[in-house]
Amino acid sequence: MAKKKDVVAVDAGDSIHIGISENDRAAIAEALAKLLADSYSLFLMTHNFHWNVTGPQFNSLHMMFETQYTELFTAVDEVAERMRALGVLAPASFKKFTELASFSIPEETQTAGEMIAHLVKGQEAVVRTARAVFPIAEAANDQPTIDLITRRMELHEKNAWMLRALLA
Repeated sequence: MAKKKDVVAVDAGDSIHIGISENDRAAIAEALAKLLADSYSLFLMTHNFHWNVTGPQFNSLHMMFETQYTELFTAVDEVAERMRALGVLAPASFKKFTELASFSIPEETQTAGEMIAHLVKGQEAVVRTARAVFPIAEAANDQPTIDLITRRMELHEKNAWMLRALLA
């Protein structure tokens, strides 16, 4: 079984017959692993900010962050399950997510405005990471992955816009 840098295919290549080669499935899953890491990192950061936001916008930000982290919880499951459908194990440790993520989560206390700015950057990072999956999935004619990442990009672009509007 071929091994990629960050993910390892676990099913025998000839046991999955979905019209996508083993090499293409591994390449797609490797890109999805980065999307999973970014999405999970954004989930953690958003949940942290939900718990710790203070100030005059507390109630609206607390509720907005809850809506966003709840959606991200579902999203990470969908991305991981797509990887499994492709026959590849999904990364599932903080260490692996830290290695794969394109951004880091701030550890120090943040003001509400700083939280919003970090979340804008995180939302945009997830969009960029999802966008990088697209040509790989498209070349393999992998419509389910294309559909998944299209939905992810649309939602994160909208969330980034809504968060940016709070900073205006």
